[in-house]
Amino acid sequence: MSPQLYEFHLPLSPEELLKSGGVNHYVVQEVLPIRHLPSQLRVFQSAFRAQGPLAMLEHFDTIYSILHHFRSIDPGLKEDTLEFLIKVVNHHSQELPAILDDAALSVSDRSAHLNLLKMNCYALIRLLESFETMASQTSLMDLDPCGKGKKGRTKAAHGFDWEEERQPVLQLLTQLLQLDIRHLWNHSVIEEEFVSLVTGCCYRLLENPTISHQKNRPTREAITHLLGVALTRYNHMLSATVKIIQMLQHFEHLAPVLVAAVSLWATDYGMKSIVGEIVREIGQKCPQELSRDPLGAKGFAAFLTELAERVPAILMSSMCILLDHLDGENYMMRNAVLAAMAEMVLQVLNGDQLEEAGRETRDQFLDTLQAHGYDVNSFVRSRVLQLFTRIVQQKALPLTRFQAVVALAVGRLADKSVLVCKNAIQLLASFLANNPFSCKLSDTDLAGPLQKETQKLQEMRAQRQTATASAAGPEEEWEAMLPELKSTLQQLLKLPQEEEEIPEQIAHTETTEEVKGRIHQLLAKASYKQAIILAREATGHFQESELFSHTDPEESEETRFLNILGVIFKGPVSSTKNNSQGSDKNVVLEQINYKDAPSVSEPVRSEGNDELVKQEMLVQYLQDAYSFSRKITEAIGIISKMMYENTTTVVQEVIEFFVMVFQFGVPQALFGVRRMLPHWSKEPGREAVLTAYRPLYLNPKGESARAKAQALIQNLSLLLVDASVGTIQCLEEILCVVQKDEFKPADQVLWERATEKVHSPLERCSSVSSWQMAPGEAQISKQGKPEIVGSNLDTLVSIGLDEKFPQDYRLAQQVCMPANISDRRKPCLGKRHPPFRLPQDHRLFERLQEVVTKGFAHPDPLWIPFKEVAVTLTYQLAEGPEVICAQMLQGCKQALEKLEEKSTSQEDPKETVPMLPTFLLMNLLSLAGDVALQQLVHLEQAVSGELCRRRVLREEQEHKSKDPKEKNSSSETTMEEELGLVGATADDTEAELIRSICEMELLDGKQILAAFVPLLLQSLQHPGLYGNPDLSAAASRLGKFCMISATFCDSQLRLLFTMLEISLPIVRSNLMIATGDLAIRFPNLVDPWTPHLYARLRDPAPQVRKTAGLVMTLILKDMVKVKGQVSEMAVLLIAEPQIAALAKNFFNELSHKGNAIYNLLPDIISRLSDPEGGVEEECFHTIMKQLLSYITKDKQTESLVEKLCQRFRTARTERQYRDVAYCMSQLPLTERGLRKMLDNFDCFGDKLSDESIFGALLSVVGKLRRGAKPEGKAIIDEFEQKLRACHTRGLNGIEELEIGQGGSQRAPSARKQSSVPRHQPLASASADNDFVTPKPRRTTRQLPKTQQHTWKKPKVVFSSDESSEEELSAEMTEDETPKKTTPLRRASTLRHRS
Repeated sequence: MSPQLYEFHLPLSPEELLKSGGVNHYVVQEVLPIRHLPSQLRVFQSAFRAQGPLAMLEHFDTIYSILHHFRSIDPGLKEDTLEFLIKVVNHHSQELPAILDDAALSVSDRSAHLNLLKMNCYALIRLLESFETMASQTSLMDLDPCGKGKKGRTKAAHGFDWEEERQPVLQLLTQLLQLDIRHLWNHSVIEEEFVSLVTGCCYRLLENPTISHQKNRPTREAITHLLGVALTRYNHMLSATVKIIQMLQHFEHLAPVLVAAVSLWATDYGMKSIVGEIVREIGQKCPQELSRDPLGAKGFAAFLTELAERVPAILMSSMCILLDHLDGENYMMRNAVLAAMAEMVLQVLNGDQLEEAGRETRDQFLDTLQAHGYDVNSFVRSRVLQLFTRIVQQKALPLTRFQAVVALAVGRLADKSVLVCKNAIQLLASFLANNPFSCKLSDTDLAGPLQKETQKLQEMRAQRQTATASAAGPEEEWEAMLPELKSTLQQLLKLPQEEEEIPEQIAHTETTEEVKGRIHQLLAKASYKQAIILAREATGHFQESELFSHTDPEESEETRFLNILGVIFKGPVSSTKNNSQGSDKNVVLEQINYKDAPSVSEPVRSEGNDELVKQEMLVQYLQDAYSFSRKITEAIGIISKMMYENTTTVVQEVIEFFVMVFQFGVPQALFGVRRMLPHWSKEPGREAVLTAYRPLYLNPKGESARAKAQALIQNLSLLLVDASVGTIQCLEEILCVVQKDEFKPADQVLWERATEKVHSPLERCSSVSSWQMAPGEAQISKQGKPEIVGSNLDTLVSIGLDEKFPQDYRLAQQVCMPANISDRRKPCLGKRHPPFRLPQDHRLFERLQEVVTKGFAHPDPLWIPFKEVAVTLTYQLAEGPEVICAQMLQGCKQALEKLEEKSTSQEDPKETVPMLPTFLLMNLLSLAGDVALQQLVHLEQAVSGELCRRRVLREEQEHKSKDPKEKNSSSETTMEEELGLVGATADDTEAELIRSICEMELLDGKQILAAFVPLLLQSLQHPGLYGNPDLSAAASRLGKFCMISATFCDSQLRLLFTMLEISLPIVRSNLMIATGDLAIRFPNLVDPWTPHLYARLRDPAPQVRKTAGLVMTLILKDMVKVKGQVSEMAVLLIAEPQIAALAKNFFNELSHKGNAIYNLLPDIISRLSDPEGGVEEECFHTIMKQLLSYITKDKQTESLVEKLCQRFRTARTERQYRDVAYCMSQLPLTERGLRKMLDNFDCFGDKLSDESIFGALLSVVGKLRRGAKPEGKAIIDEFEQKLRACHTRGLNGIEELEIGQGGSQRAPSARKQSSVPRHQPLASASADNDFVTPKPRRTTRQLPKTQQHTWKKPKVVFSSDESSEEELSAEMTEDETPKKTTPLRRASTLRHRS
């Protein structure tokens, strides 16, 4: 067929070209074999050189055959075909402009070029798609973990890199479409198939997941431009919109690609309408459908979010279409719409030059964002806070909304979602960093200026009101009061005159003018009622007065009284129409003055108004700053509690927040800065704490090294004022980590501050503490170098232990603490040098002994902690410390004897027993207790370590002195040494020696400590002898003596625990610490007394409960056995916040110890729900909600469900039923757990008439439905039906339900049923005798496996239950006529009677 006689139709599939589709339609004559393709391609090339592009009309079959055999032909032939085809299409595109401009173009030539265009585009696009398909398959086949050589293999497989060749093909198609090719078609209307052919190729390329990679950016841009030409020139808008929507729903990677394309079309190609079309399609999507299509919703959300970032102004006109998705179920769509609003606020609706419509739109968007800060979904709430953070950071939030958004952020700090809390902290930090108020936000500093300026504003307003009132004439005032005056007059005229209350009657001596004055004053005070009544009284009293007696028959009474009051208030000049000549003159003068007045007073009045406006703005600014500061202070209190969260990211955000708050000068920030120090001990928070403390304290600003050192010391000194021991220890570790060179200039400054007398004692104490923490000194001190001690110790003694009186015990205590340079631990085997110690006659010990002895007789509360540190220091540094401490005790005893003699000489000689202050005995026993405890520590650490060191040296010396032959011959000894038996035996021997000294010698009659034991016991056993309850504090000293000897401890435990019950709160608190120490040292002795330790958890004093909670953490170290009273620890979860935090931390740690909480839960539930000794129902819910949150394993949950179901049988009260139901509702149930509940349904079926129990178990159904799989919904439905049936009709409702279902089977996932009815799992199908006296073997043999399992389950009960075997197995069928009523029926009957 001649090329001019046929018409090429674009096929839907390649096979359509093989068969005729109509008259003159082009049909491929023959599909050439593969072996002929190279030769035919060369023929085509020759024809192209001769005829040009029109050769395609005769050789299209060759190209079609190559496409047909594309998978099988040689790669070289593929490459040649593509290269040649590009040349043909390129040549044709160059010829087309001249052809299209030829007005004399014949119909046949136009048809030939149209066919050629279609063939060229069809062949080129089919070839492009074939290469793309082959490349995709090859990339999947070549995918390997290493990824090496992938590009090389791809290039080798094709003979060229297809990713580089793809872009020129697309550019060629773009060049072709940019021509005015529509003239080739009849009526210049391009057929839709041609446009679909070109654009469909682009969409198929976009479906490739790798199209979004950076290396494919040129291809993406070429596709975008090609589709842009199709949109602008070929009416592709509708098809593109539909295709984009479809692709967003199915291809997750395409959202950013399509956003880039659409934004380019809207800006460069002027196709803004496509944005509206796409958004309209998305807005018309049903929210319910999107909730079932998460992939499509995710694609739409990502598309809208990124589109709003690129073209917010264009998208804003279509936002109203998307508002319906804010009420949809899919949170991703809500996030996308909210993000789009935020972008518009940031990029379009920002600035002070907004028009009124723009402001309204911005306010609507911000209102929507604020409203969704309380969204039901935590991801939406978190996203809203993130968006507000961006808005605040870019200063796009109006000042009028600062307080509202800050309040939103503070409220979200209590959110249950960790992500929301984290973003709320970030938002508050952004508010601080970008606040428009001040660099210092102390509410105390702002309160003074605010009060002062507010008072000034009130004065200015009062002055202006006075000036306005004086400037305004009576006419203006009368007009202002007239409406209210009329209303009052009308009400009074309706009432009879005798019902009116006349406050003051007119006296006979009063004149008319005096009454007028009274009426004028009442009107000026706005006392309209009294003024009207007085005017009515005057009309009857002053008949001779023209004003009060004038009557007009035509005017009403209301008009008459208004005229009277008007004349009185305004005066006769203003109210009379006929004025005299003099009055007219006055009026003219007033008018002249009024006309002249503006020229003089208007600038003054304008200036006054400006001043008032400025003052109002200043007060508003201070008020906003003060409110903002108060909100930040409120947030600090909440955020500081989040410092101990388990989530590392939240803790890091909290630390960064407090750093920023501290830099803004908020006083409360110091508490948060100190609270972050404990995180130094945790690895994740170590770097965050160090990063926080560097800018705050460790990187001071200053021009010179000395200035920096002074600033550093000042910072540390302020931080150490009233700091706890834990704070000081953490700071010491932090300072040891940073570079030590930074602190070398600070040493001298520290000594200067410590020795200067101008500083307060508190600052000197903190300076000494800072010296203790300086890394340079601390590291040298740990090495125990004598030269450091020799150079600084004298200075320290002169600073804190000077001979002045009264002594500064706080400073002395701090001085003694940095002098503790000896290592308390046992010396390791590698140490060959003896530990550093000072001689007994050193000045340090002389001063310590003197200060302790002198302070003994004076009632200074700081003396007790000082002498404790002094005794500790003596035992660590002195040679023979027991001698020095014995001298201290003797010195105190002698001081006591002197006071006794002095008291005897001053008192009545007849009194044989002298009276001394009680604090003397307390000080003496306290000193003896400290010496006893430090003597024990000295023996077990210093003496034991020295014995070990000497033994090692002796063994080494013996080993060196041995002959080499002896070394080889002692093989047995060598083996023991290798096994470590020799050293272990020696250690045991030394430990036994120390123990025997403690047991046999320290407290016998020959030692000085033994002399204080009788006095100590007498003061505790006979408190009435001394007549002072404060002596009970000596019980804590008894605890220190008990630490020495197990025998002595065993004999005094009863007394110790008796004091723990009857002493003062502070003594009980200290005794809890002492008993905790004893539990570690002698656990077997203290174990029988453990219930007394648990009893302190319910102590009436909060301080004792807090200490008991701390001591009970010994459970975590297995030093105290877990008894039944562990429920007392659970009660602390509802105590004061600090105590509740301790209890929560305790259970958090306990949850990491295997199944500890799971094993304790049954007993805790039993005790807390006990009607006699339990807790309130609401408190029970709070406690169990926390404890049950630790149950995360499915097996534990299933077992607990079964135990709780059986608990319904043994419970005795309605309250216990509700408690058990609540516990079941708090468990993280799964489908298997629900089956357990179904298996034990009869245990709680008769209790479901109670609304609380029914609601709790129904909530289980609601939780399971949320994430239930389709196959599990049947069992959920069955359980819910049974719940509702029992709730409405009792247990009989189950029978009716089963009868109504016609014996339908349970869901396939349910367990196989026995022949026994469902509500009687404990009853067998055998005779009564088998039930009453079951034989284990017979039961096991006859019953199925499920029934055997069910038979054993009732035996799993709580430890506190008092149930019998008869109660657990007493449920029977109705025809068995049991003699005993089952607990189920009995409970039901009792409830019915009540």
